[in-house]
Amino acid sequence: MLIKKNFLIIFLSVFFLGSTSVLSQERAIETIIKKGNEFTFQQNGATIKIEFCSPKIFRVRYSANGAFAAQENYMVNNYNWSTVQFNHVENQNKITINSDSLKLEIQKSPFLIKVYNHKGLLINEDALPAQIKGEAKTITKTMQANEHFFGFGERMDFLDRKGKKLRLNVGRGEGLPHEVGAYNVLEANYCPVTFFMSTKGYGIYLHTSYASNWDMGASNPNQYSFAPENGELDYYFIYGPSFPSLIQDYTSITGKAPLMPKFALGLHVGTYSGGTWGHEEMTSTQYVIALAQKLRQQNIPADIIWLDSTWRLFGENGGKGATTFEWRETFKNPKAMFDSIYAMDYKMVGLHLRPRFDNAKKLNLLDQARKKGFTYPEDGKPGEFVNFFDKKAVDWWWENGVMRVAKQGAMFLKTDEGSAFGHKANESDKVGPTGQEAERLHNIFPIAYAKAPYEKFQELNKIRGLNQTREGYAGIQRYPFIFAGDWPSEWQYFAPVIKAGLNIGLSGVSNWAHCMGGFEHPADPELYIRWVQFGMLSPVALVFGMDHPGYKEPWNYGEDALRNFRNYDKLRYRLLPYLYASMYQNHQTGIPMMRALVLNHQDDVNTYNIDDQYLLGDNLMVCPITIKAAKTRSLYLPKGNWYNYWTGKKISGSQYIHVVAPLDTIPLFVRGGGIIPMQQDMKYTDEQAVKNITLAVYPSGKSEFNLYEDDGKTLDYQKGKFATTKITSEELKDAVKIIVAKPVGDYQPIAQQFQLQVYGFKQKPTSVKVNNQELPLSSWKYDNSKNYVMLEASGAFEVVIQ
Repeated sequence: MLIKKNFLIIFLSVFFLGSTSVLSQERAIETIIKKGNEFTFQQNGATIKIEFCSPKIFRVRYSANGAFAAQENYMVNNYNWSTVQFNHVENQNKITINSDSLKLEIQKSPFLIKVYNHKGLLINEDALPAQIKGEAKTITKTMQANEHFFGFGERMDFLDRKGKKLRLNVGRGEGLPHEVGAYNVLEANYCPVTFFMSTKGYGIYLHTSYASNWDMGASNPNQYSFAPENGELDYYFIYGPSFPSLIQDYTSITGKAPLMPKFALGLHVGTYSGGTWGHEEMTSTQYVIALAQKLRQQNIPADIIWLDSTWRLFGENGGKGATTFEWRETFKNPKAMFDSIYAMDYKMVGLHLRPRFDNAKKLNLLDQARKKGFTYPEDGKPGEFVNFFDKKAVDWWWENGVMRVAKQGAMFLKTDEGSAFGHKANESDKVGPTGQEAERLHNIFPIAYAKAPYEKFQELNKIRGLNQTREGYAGIQRYPFIFAGDWPSEWQYFAPVIKAGLNIGLSGVSNWAHCMGGFEHPADPELYIRWVQFGMLSPVALVFGMDHPGYKEPWNYGEDALRNFRNYDKLRYRLLPYLYASMYQNHQTGIPMMRALVLNHQDDVNTYNIDDQYLLGDNLMVCPITIKAAKTRSLYLPKGNWYNYWTGKKISGSQYIHVVAPLDTIPLFVRGGGIIPMQQDMKYTDEQAVKNITLAVYPSGKSEFNLYEDDGKTLDYQKGKFATTKITSEELKDAVKIIVAKPVGDYQPIAQQFQLQVYGFKQKPTSVKVNNQELPLSSWKYDNSKNYVMLEASGAFEVVIQ
C-alpha cells in the first residue's frame, strides 16, 4: 500500500503522542461525526477527536487504530465540561468550526489546523504535517514574528524559552559537574510541567506522562516542535489572550491548589535533629525540643517544624534511600518530644521519608509488603517502592508505616525523592522499576506519592492537609506545596533558585519554597542574609540545611544574620493578611503568589528576561540582591506608578532605575493602586486575635483589594464559610477616597480596627473626612518623611483626604 511505502503521516497538529501507525497524505478525511462538544474525524482507519471544553479551550486526541487511553486523574482532574455553543461549515478542502472565541480551520489533506481568534487574527498554525519515524514523533508549528514562550515547570536556567531546547522528565540531572557538588542547573528538572504560554496569547498543555523533547526554535527560528517519547497524542489548546487567563484555564484542567492552613504561611523550620549523615549518633529528641524552645526565646516567629531523614534508622536494603519507620535509638520517647513542641504552640510537626520500604532492627515492613504484593515489581520480582498507584497498598503503607509515627504526633510528611521511581536514585545506584510501564509512570509517581499522605493526614487531623514534596509534574499543585531541592550554599546557585520559583509560577504551581541560605555546605553569612530576605518574601518560607552543625539556624551565622532573620520573619508575619488573601486568589484563579513580571506584562519585551524580580501577590514587587558585596542594584519598573516600600517615594514606571540596597535591605516596591493589609507582630499565626489591621494604601487611579478571612484551618471554606471585605482606593481631582465595605459571606470575622496609612501626598492635606464628618487635626497625622497620612477607623467606612 502507498501508506506503508512512503511512511507519510498526516493528522491533527500541535503535538503528536501516538503509535507508529500512520495516516495518508493522499486521502482526505472520510467521516465527520459531531456529538455534543466533540468532533470525531476518521481517515484511513485512524481517528482524531476535537473536543471543545469551553469557547476558549479545545482538546485534541489522536489514535491510529481508533482506541483511546482511559481517563486518568493524576495530571487532569476535570473532564466534565459544560455544553459549548459552536457551529461548523464543511467544503471540499476544509472544515471551519466557530465558537464565541475561536475559529478553527482544518485542512483535510494534509490534515493541518489553523486557529484564529474571534477578531479573525491568526494565532497558531501547523507548519508541517505530523511525522513519525519508528518510535519518534514530532509536531512542528509555525513560530510567529516576535513570539516568545514561558512555562515548562521548575527550570533553573532560563525564563524565555525562545530559541532553546529542553527535555521534560522528572529528575535533577546526573553527575556532579561542579566542584561544590551540585547537579547541573541546565538539567535540573525537579518539577517539569508540559505547559507553555506564548506571548501571542495562547497556551498548550501536552497531556502525557512520558518524557518529552521540545525545540522552541533552536533548530529553525521560524518553527518550534514537540516530540513526546511515547504514548497517545493528547493535548489542550487554550486561548487567553492574557497570561493570567491562560493560567486560570490551564488550572481549570489540572486543578486549582487547595487552601493550605493559614499557619502554613508562617515559618517552616527543618532540622537533622543534631546529626546529619555521618553524624547520626548525635541526633536526639532533646535537640529538636531545644530548637523549638530557642526559636521562641529568640523571638523568631515560627509555626511548623519537621525532622529530616536522620530521625529513622536507615535500612538493610535501601539505606538512606528508603524508609523503615523505626526511630533511631537516640530518639528517646518521640511522643513526649511531639507533645513538648505542641505545648509551645507549634501547629504541625512532620517527618521526612522516602518512597521505598525497608527493614530495620525490629520492623520488617519491606518483607511484609513484598509478601502482600504492595510493592511495585522490579524485573518481575517484588520491588521496594510502595505501589502508590494501588489503593490497597497505600492503605497498608498508611496503617502499618505512617500511623506508627502519626499516633505519636507527626501531622504531615516531606515526601522526598519521588524521582527515583524508574530513575537513578540520589543516595544509591538503584534505578527502581524499568520498562515502558515504568517510563509511563515515572513522571506521575511524585503526584501519587504526595497525594496519599496529603489526603490521609487531612482525614486524620481533621484540618486542611499539608505535604511537602521535592518533585512534581502537571497537577502537583493540588498536594499542596513543593520546594526547589538540594542546592548548595553558593552564590552561583542563588539566582538560579529564583528562576526556578518564577518558572514554576508561570506553570500553574504557586505554593513553592526553597532552602533559605542553600542546602549543602555552610553559607557565606552575607549570602545567608540575602537569601533569607528572599526566602521570607517567597510563597512558603522554609529554613533548612544539612551543614553540620549549623543547619542554617540563624544564630549560627552571626549577629547581623540573626537580626536580619528576625526582622524579615516578623515582616512576613505582619504581611499574613495580605499573603492569605493572595493564597485564596491562587485557589480561585490559579494565579501564583510569586509572579514573574512577564505574567502581567506579556507585551513588554523588557520583562521577557527579567528573572531576578517578581511580584508577591498583586501589589508587592521584590528585587533580591544576588551578587556578593553589592550595595546597589538596577531594576525595572513596568508601566504605571510605583512606590518605594521603605521610603514611600512615588516613581513613574516604564523605566529602569538604580537603587541603594545596604546589607539589611532588600529593594521592595508597591504597585501604584496597591493596598496591603498587615497585622500586629505575632510569635506564631494565632498568638493573638487580629483585631487591628494596618491598611497601607498607595493611590493611583482606581483600584481594589479583597481581604479574605475564614477560620484558617478547616475545610469549611469549601462550603462557602468565608468572608471578603472589599477595599477600594480612588484618586479624585484634589483628593483620595478610600472605602472599606462591610464583610460579605457566611463567616463572621472579628470586629476590626483599621489604621490607614495613605501614601503619595506631597504636602500635608487640608482636611480628612470619615463618613462625611471632618476629623479634627488631633485625630490624624501626616508623616512628611514618607508622605503618608495616618488615621484610624472601624467597621465599614469611607475616608476622603483632601
